[in-house]
Amino acid sequence: MQVNCFKCQFFKITWDPQTPRACAAYGFKTKQIPSVVVKQSSGMNCLKFVPREESGRAQ
Repeated sequence: MQVNCFKCQFFKITWDPQTPRACAAYGFKTKQIPSVVVKQSSGMNCLKFVPREESGRAQ
């Protein structure tokens, strides 16, 4: 299963154009999507994915 970083509470956008994306759980910044970096580095899918709480949306 591919992790969607955009739906994770640990995914951050940075102001750095060289590394515009970050993962607060693993503590790194990257140009790629963080879950892709984790997969390439470890061979495993991200184990720290936590879905973002959706606030302010009507149910």
